[in-house]
Amino acid sequence: MAVSDKVLGGGMLFIALFVFIYYTTWAIILPLIDSSSPVHDYFPDREWAVRLPAFLLVVGLTAIGLFVGLTIVKENKKKAQKARLRTA
Repeated sequence: MAVSDKVLGGGMLFIALFVFIYYTTWAIILPLIDSSSPVHDYFPDREWAVRLPAFLLVVGLTAIGLFVGLTIVKENKKKAQKARLRTA
């Protein structure tokens, strides 16, 4: 199992490195390159360099908020059930 964990971790690290290099090139380096360069064909419009991370941030924060909210509700139900059992 340790080998598969290392392979999974290495794969995740490779993907994170690729995304970091691609996004850095897209958002920071690409504006410095002439717009007639064929390098621009490999990237979407620059407006998406802001929209995509903003969307992912909103989705991620929403997912975290839902998880925390559902966990709180579930814990309150357990506490209420334990309180009912004590009084019964």
